[in-house]
Amino acid sequence: MFRSRRAPRLAVALASATLLLATACGGDSDDASDASDAGAEASTSGESAFPVSIDHKYGSTTIKAEPKRIVTVGLTDQDAVLALGQVPVGTTEWLGGYKGAIGPWAEDKLGSAEAPTVLKDTGTGPQVEKIASLKPDLILAVYGGLTKEQYESLSKFAPVVAQPKKYNDYGVPWQEQAETIGKALGKADEAAAVVKETEDTIAKAVEEHPEFKGQSAVMATPYEGMFVFGSQDPRSHLLTDLGFTLPADLDKVIGDQFGANISKERTDLLDQDALVWQVADVTKDADKLHKDASYKDLNVVKEGREVYVNETSDYGNALSMGTVLSLRYVVERLVPQLAAAVDGKTDTKVEQPAS
Repeated sequence: MFRSRRAPRLAVALASATLLLATACGGDSDDASDASDAGAEASTSGESAFPVSIDHKYGSTTIKAEPKRIVTVGLTDQDAVLALGQVPVGTTEWLGGYKGAIGPWAEDKLGSAEAPTVLKDTGTGPQVEKIASLKPDLILAVYGGLTKEQYESLSKFAPVVAQPKKYNDYGVPWQEQAETIGKALGKADEAAAVVKETEDTIAKAVEEHPEFKGQSAVMATPYEGMFVFGSQDPRSHLLTDLGFTLPADLDKVIGDQFGANISKERTDLLDQDALVWQVADVTKDADKLHKDASYKDLNVVKEGREVYVNETSDYGNALSMGTVLSLRYVVERLVPQLAAAVDGKTDTKVEQPAS
């Protein structure tokens, strides 16, 4: 399933991150609306899990009862909600082209339920009034970059679970994303189970491809030059989960972002045992890259260790999402490409698998 390129989907995340750096205040104060039992913890699922408190970048949020009307402001949070058997009343569009902002890897979890209302965030922040009109009793922004001001605005009418403090914005690992959302929904046990199912899928791939261990890899996209994803991006998490190592000084170059453009002088970061490119057009973008003087003579090119993924296909979208549901879909397609990249042969195919 192909749609027009969303350049702008990476630009939205970048704009949101930039806005955060420019406007965010401190992150240690508790939400004024939190209950006095903010320290409560839950180790079981169901009604007995509440009240439950969740720490995040802007303090701690308490959820007093099982939420029924969930709005996901985090760009990929809907997948974890669906995996846990609930359907959000509102989702935030990132990739575009999917009803309810639900990709094919998660459609079966929607079933016959009504698709969520899709909200927009073009880099200026959540649509607060539209979110309020959905009458949510929980707002999830785990995979996101809310500013303190945005968090406080949303917290006026529902508990908000913002992004974790210990990671870069848009940098929460998929396991922790699912577990955090599971805790918020009173489904900690169910969350652990769905995480294990995806981990088992990845573990099977690792077992079948021991050659991945110790090999280096990195993910990039030709966005305004050459944009490389840092260690906290879900795409990079997948590479390390599969046994690959990332370039040693990757984060030193990237800084405290999920990714960044690199200079022509740092294309050495791309010269790894496997290089995964997310591109708008596999043939055209590969040809363009292979004409770039700073790139074309790297060993990764000469030795056929590149992997290309069409970013606007279902496969490319699933890779960008990097969730407890989408990764199962990705592993089936990406692993054979990575195996071809590190097999020592120079005829690695640039065509991507069917969506």
